[in-house]
Amino acid sequence: SVSRASPNLTFVPACLPPNPAKVKELQRFVSNSKRLFVMTGAGISTESGIPDYRSEGVGLYARTDRRPVQHAEFVRSASARQRYWARNFVGWPQFSSHQPNKAHLVLRDWEKLGKLHWLVTQNVDALHTKAGSQRMTELHGCTHRVFCLACGDQILRSELQEHFEALNPTWKAEAFGVAPDGDVFLTDEQVHNFQVPACRKCGGILKPDVTFFGDTVSREKVRFVYQRLAESDSMLVAGSSMQVYSGYRFALAAREKKLPIAVLNIGPTRLDHFASLKLNSRCGELLPLIV
Repeated sequence: SVSRASPNLTFVPACLPPNPAKVKELQRFVSNSKRLFVMTGAGISTESGIPDYRSEGVGLYARTDRRPVQHAEFVRSASARQRYWARNFVGWPQFSSHQPNKAHLVLRDWEKLGKLHWLVTQNVDALHTKAGSQRMTELHGCTHRVFCLACGDQILRSELQEHFEALNPTWKAEAFGVAPDGDVFLTDEQVHNFQVPACRKCGGILKPDVTFFGDTVSREKVRFVYQRLAESDSMLVAGSSMQVYSGYRFALAAREKKLPIAVLNIGPTRLDHFASLKLNSRCGELLPLIV
């Protein structure tokens, strides 16, 4: 089910309403595209109530001095895993209940119409999947899946929540803030007694099926996305500053192929100096205006 409620703008930076002239330019851009390659970032999900990292004034980096877990730290340190999973356990019920917004639905509709050739999302929130998108690559994985670092066994994150509850029947913690990707703020004291289950098959370390900071996207996935880009005739970036190289490389490849590139993002991006078109608007406000 998709929420038809008004967008949640708590984590959306302030911006002006769409400029009619710019809307026409984007309309022309989309109309001229036959095989549109779309890349989305956290800015497409902020209107669903999910905070991002970099947005001016409202992103995690602007609000706090906290930083996301690093891959090497998670693998190396049992206390880092305990801290990560305790916070994720508290945040999961709310995070997993978020629904797609109008921007997700528009991109799904473009796919159904044959306009959108391929969608690559840098988000791990499953909102494109919930919206019904199918021609899609989750570049950084998805928090709704968990796998074992030792044997590779996969389980659903919702199933793991039940394991957590069984292991921690009396553990309770009240979060004092929300962070991106299902994370919440807890003190070290709150986390101290939280029990983390091991893989039921081999006893190995369980990790969400996402690319943590400091890790890399698999070569197979990168190659696959390059192939989809090679089949495309234009690129639209929606809700991303493209600060992370794992996504930015595809924009560089599009520029090399001389594909027209449109960017829809509140605030500056790494593409602004070579994009054909830049729009400073909310994705969920502007994309529904494009026919």
